[in-house]
This record gives sequence, C-alpha cells and structure tokens, in this order.
Amino acid sequence: MALRLHVTRLLLSLPFTLFTLPLHADSFFAQVDSTPPHGILPLHHQLLQLAPQATPEALRLAAQALNCAEPSAERLAVIDYSLPSTQRRLWVFDLRQHKLLFKELVSHGQGSGDAQAETFSNTPDSHQSSIGLFRTMNSYYGRNGYSLRLEGLEPDVNDLAFERAIVIHGADYVSDAFITQTGRLGRSHGCPAVREDVTYPLIDSLKENQYVFAYYPDVKWLANSAFLGCTTAATKLAER
Repeated sequence: MALRLHVTRLLLSLPFTLFTLPLHADSFFAQVDSTPPHGILPLHHQLLQLAPQATPEALRLAAQALNCAEPSAERLAVIDYSLPSTQRRLWVFDLRQHKLLFKELVSHGQGSGDAQAETFSNTPDSHQSSIGLFRTMNSYYGRNGYSLRLEGLEPDVNDLAFERAIVIHGADYVSDAFITQTGRLGRSHGCPAVREDVTYPLIDSLKENQYVFAYYPDVKWLANSAFLGCTTAATKLAER
C-alpha cells in the first residue's frame, strides 16, 4: 500500500504531457506483483500464484524437478501426498496459458495408508503409491475405463510405474460422498485415481509428454532424487 501511494504521488508530480502515454497505475502494480521474489524461480512463482493454498514446498520441488527435466513443458500436474485424501491435493497447471485447470481429489494406494498416505514403493504388487517425477504417455481404455499411462523417470523410486500399471483413471470411490460415508477416499492399487466426472478432460489435458510430480517429504528421496538435485544423470533420464 505504501509503495502504491508513493508511486501515485510520483505520477501526479510529473508533467501533464506524460499522462498521454499508455501508463496506468493498475497495470504497473500488476507487473510488480508478478515479479518473483528474490531466490524464487519464475516457475515456482507461477505455481504459487495459481495455487496459493497448496503446500509451498510441494510446488517448489515440482518447479525444481520440471526445470531440470523439461523447462518448456506445457502442462504439469502436482500431487501432494502429504495431505490427507479428504483434501483436494491434485493440481493441473497450464504453464503456457498461466491457468489452473483442475484442483481435484486423488486417491492413494491401499498399501500406502488409510486416510493419510505414509509409505511409498516402486515394488510390483505392493499396492502402494509412488512419488517423484513422471512423464505422461498415451491414453487408453482398460479395466478402469479411460486411463492415462505414466512413465516413472526416477530409478528405484517410480521407474516401474509402467510395469506396475500405475495409471491415472476415474473411480467411483473418489468423491465427496465417499468421504462423507467413510471419512476418507477409497484406495487404489497404487494408481492416482480421480473423480469419474473429470476423468476425460483431466486425462486429455495431460496425455502425451506432459509431467506429473508426486510429492511426499520422504527424507531419502529428497536427498537422492536426480531431478531435485538436477544431476547429469537426470538429464540423461529425461532424454530417454
């Protein structure tokens, strides 16, 4: 507010002829407000603007991983498994149009926990969710209806996602009504299942070489992720 008042007074003190220029205080302050604070990457700032109620650390790490893997990506989904399944913890961002496309409920695996996910795995038949950075593949119709294949990019963290058939799909146990009845969402075999009503548009917004980042404050993963550290290995993994 003090900055706005100062600039307004400055504008009023300038010669009248300057006001024939297309300069407006509102547009000026919009530009100021859109400037990332010191130390914050532009993509991180963009995500914070679009999803101010999301966990800042989840968005920061998502931006960090995507900047390492594919800075020019068009779409990004962020799943925050540190939140309980009763909260909307999936965001889909259109990075080129600067839009939040979806803010949704999403399930976790039966083996990961009850209402709160606590354990994660890359192991087949564990029925646990996986964390880390994924690249999306093609959509298809399977036993769970319209679905989206995911390629896990992080060795020993999620790189068996395709083998495990970890996909995005719709499910009737992902709904506010299910939460009212049971106190939590239903759980999958490790897939990030979404509401049936949004299955088609959400999958279509993410299919074919977009990115999904699944966050949980797992100490080992945070310390060793190639994409969070943006190592040379991460570049090679992203180019596969």
